[in-house]
Amino acid sequence: MLDNKGFDLWADGYDKSVGLGDEDGSYPFAGYKQILNEIYNRVLTDQCKAVLDIGFGTGALTGKLYGQGCRIWGQDFSERMIELAKQKMPQAALYRQDFAKGLAEELRQNRYDAVIATYSLHHLSDEQKTGLIKDILPLLRDGGWLYIGDVAFETRTELERQKALIGDEWDDEEIYFVADEFAQIFPQMKFEKFSFCAGLLSLRR
Repeated sequence: MLDNKGFDLWADGYDKSVGLGDEDGSYPFAGYKQILNEIYNRVLTDQCKAVLDIGFGTGALTGKLYGQGCRIWGQDFSERMIELAKQKMPQAALYRQDFAKGLAEELRQNRYDAVIATYSLHHLSDEQKTGLIKDILPLLRDGGWLYIGDVAFETRTELERQKALIGDEWDDEEIYFVADEFAQIFPQMKFEKFSFCAGLLSLRR
């Protein structure tokens, strides 16, 4: 699994490599751009002005929301990713901290219309994911949305089936969402499939 230094080294070529994986429809990034586009449209349609991005990377999504007038807060653990994101969003409030250790204290002081996490939470265990979601929900304003776009599967059976098909390319160090298991913890959570290996989980406060 990449640590913060690994992401520092990958940062400059990150958007290109992800884009290539999405274009050829391969694991793990098949459906990536569709998911980001869907979250972008929903945030703007709901007129969400205050947006928190967990694991914002180079700001591929939040940079576009920033350009539409959204106020952006974010947390990432890669110093280089933050530098690149700052170039796109000079007025954004971006904090460096490993979200496996929870939210930065500064981010807990605000309330948000939307919290988004795209292709970042698969670095957490399911227990860590659950704890982070529980921390995030009270920070949403009434009617606010949590959007999680990631490598995700509707059932454990489907995950295991795709793992067998993908074979040696499967990353055993990443821990992917299984939607029906998270729905047992968060009954209002909705799952929408965007490719054989990716989907959007959403939850409204």
